[in-house]
Amino acid sequence: MDLVVGEILYSALSLIIILDPILSVPLFVSMTKGKTPREVSHEAWVATGVAGGLMFVFLFGNILIFEILGISISSFQVAGGILLFLLGLQEAMGITIGTARPRVSTASVVIGTPLLCGPGTITQVILITNEYGYLVAAGAAALALAVTWLVLKYAALIQRILGETVTDIFGKVLGMILAAIAVQLIIAGIKALL
Repeated sequence: MDLVVGEILYSALSLIIILDPILSVPLFVSMTKGKTPREVSHEAWVATGVAGGLMFVFLFGNILIFEILGISISSFQVAGGILLFLLGLQEAMGITIGTARPRVSTASVVIGTPLLCGPGTITQVILITNEYGYLVAAGAAALALAVTWLVLKYAALIQRILGETVTDIFGKVLGMILAAIAVQLIIAGIKALL
C-alpha cells in the first residue's frame, strides 16, 4: 500500500509540475478581473474540468489510441520526452517555441487547454498509466487537479503574496525540473527500443 501511495504522490508531483498552475496565476487573475468570488470559483472549476476531462480521456483511452495508430509505448516515450523537454525549456528560459492561437475568450477554456492540459500533460498521463497502471494514474491525476483547482481559486491571493517576480522564478525552476524528467523519459524509451 505504501508503494502505491508513493507512486501516486510521485506521479501527481510530475503532473503538477507539467500542469504548472502557478504559471497560470497571472493570466487567470487578469481574465477573471471584476468577477465575484463565486464566478472566479466557477471559472476555476471549469478550467480544471476541461484539463481533467482531457487527462482522463487519454488515461483510459491510450491503449486504444496506440493500437489504432500502430505506435509502440517506447517510441511514444521518446517522442513525449522530447516534447516535455521542449516545454521545460520554454518555461525555464521564458521562450516560446511555435505559436498558440487561443480563439475562445473565456478564461476557463483557454486556461484548461492548452495552458494547463496541453501535449506535455497528455504525454505524462499516458506514460504514468503505462508505467504504474490505471489506479495510480487516476489517483495522481485527481490529486494534481485538486491542487490546480486550489491554485486557480486563490490565484489573486497567490499573486499578491508572491508577486510577479517570484511567480516567474518559480515557473523557471519548474521548467528545469520538467526538462530533467524529460531526459529520464527519453533515456528509458531509448533503452526499451534497443
